[in-house]
Amino acid sequence: MALRVWASSTANALRLSSKASLSPAFSLHRCFSSVLDGLKYAPSHEWVKHEGPVATVGITDHAQDHLGEVVFVDLPEPGGSVSKGGSFGAVESVKATSDINCPVSGEIVEVNTKLTETPGLVNSSPYEDGWMIKVKPSDPSELGSLMGPKEYTKFCEEEDAAH
Repeated sequence: MALRVWASSTANALRLSSKASLSPAFSLHRCFSSVLDGLKYAPSHEWVKHEGPVATVGITDHAQDHLGEVVFVDLPEPGGSVSKGGSFGAVESVKATSDINCPVSGEIVEVNTKLTETPGLVNSSPYEDGWMIKVKPSDPSELGSLMGPKEYTKFCEEEDAAH
């Protein structure tokens, strides 16, 4: 009971609630992971931002939260190819090592080399500085099978409730 009162008073002090909207660009759900509008999401917890001929890929805030502190990121070299659903690298955290799957097929045109020296960017900025690869999609229609923000939020809530 005391924890509930503390959480409620803390949320009030911070002006947070599960129904609050901090900005139109992101929403909160019960575990406070952010889900951004304008991105597509895979069930394996990767996100894609498709801009022009390039799709940027990373892992979601939900994924990094479950992984814990990221200590190493293994990424491929530019010029290689990836297949939708296929592994392109791995993230090692203090809890586990997990494969990273690509939500779209194509050619890798850029890799975030900052993650070699600063893997914690995956935790502190999963949608900005913590992006992993940029891909030139070979079949942009694959993006249509991915989830939008609302579907992904519901997916995460259902997944968390099942565990």
